[in-house]
Amino acid sequence: MATHLPLLFPSLGPTAYLLFSSPLTAPASPRNTLLGHLIGVLAGGIGLTVFGLTQAAPDLTHLTWPRAGAAALALSLTCGGMSLLGLSHPPAGATTLIVALGLMRTLPELVLIMLSVLALTALGAVVNRLSGIPYPLWRPRE
Repeated sequence: MATHLPLLFPSLGPTAYLLFSSPLTAPASPRNTLLGHLIGVLAGGIGLTVFGLTQAAPDLTHLTWPRAGAAALALSLTCGGMSLLGLSHPPAGATTLIVALGLMRTLPELVLIMLSVLALTALGAVVNRLSGIPYPLWRPRE
């Protein structure tokens, strides 16, 4: 409320679920969580830029070819990037769509996405560690 900007967005829900329901899995590790969402944010921004939508207001009721193209490109880049780097984190696909569909598209909003993910990941680490769960500090455990 202090920033008057959205620190909560839909893909935080499934991220929280992973962090607290299966904290020892690779997708819940800090590395996969943070880098997965970063890939999603960057891919969404690339989709917006390639299709000339960086200044376009979001419109979920009238899908256009450019908006569909931005979403398709962004999802392809996110899935490909995470697969290539071995960083599975499915909620990042939702982050990609949030950005590619223009729901959060300005630089301050994109920074807030990553700050929110960082805060949630830190909370997950603290809660899991205090609960006696050997939550990884960065990489997933083998």
